[in-house]
Amino acid sequence: MGTLKYDGVTVEFDDRLLAHLEIVIVQKLRRQEAFLMTWQDDEGLAGGRSGIWLHPSANMFFHFTGKQKVAIDHDWLMKLMASANSAMGLFVADEEGDAAHPSQIAIS
Repeated sequence: MGTLKYDGVTVEFDDRLLAHLEIVIVQKLRRQEAFLMTWQDDEGLAGGRSGIWLHPSANMFFHFTGKQKVAIDHDWLMKLMASANSAMGLFVADEEGDAAHPSQIAIS
């Protein structure tokens, strides 16, 4: 499990998913673009939907538990980037476009 820490929120995603999200997020922020990232919460985490507003001036930390770099799927990456560029913002989805749930969320 990888971890994304941003403005007091810690979210755990699968390393492979997080690697794809990292690329999309970094590309948007490099262009000085703020955007919304949302995900469907797992039923074990009280269900519902969560989101964070990402902007270039905020600190962000990515941590991957695996030691190996993951294989990047170009098609999946393009789907996530298209989502990030939409009016609704980046929706965290798996390769098939279905909601990808975090394994844990902590707010401090």
